[in-house]
Amino acid sequence: MTPEFVIAFAKHAITLTILLSMPMLGLGLIAGLTISVFQAVTQIQEMTLTFVPKILAVFVGLLFAAPWMMEKLVSFTTDIIINIPMYIR
Repeated sequence: MTPEFVIAFAKHAITLTILLSMPMLGLGLIAGLTISVFQAVTQIQEMTLTFVPKILAVFVGLLFAAPWMMEKLVSFTTDIIINIPMYIR
């Protein structure tokens, strides 16, 4: 294994991690901003009000994105397992 290979492999893994986390983080951000605006308008300063909608938004997003995420992860893992002989040269 060359240093270039290790760097490329790590880059691919980090890119996949970011790609898979983006939908959940985006939904959490949108829910958080929406709740913050609602709290600012109504002057309700309840701390627990922010957590439940974020958790629900991320959970719903996870339900819809899970097949796509699993396909990406299985594809990445299959690639790794198939290319093991090439990696150990």
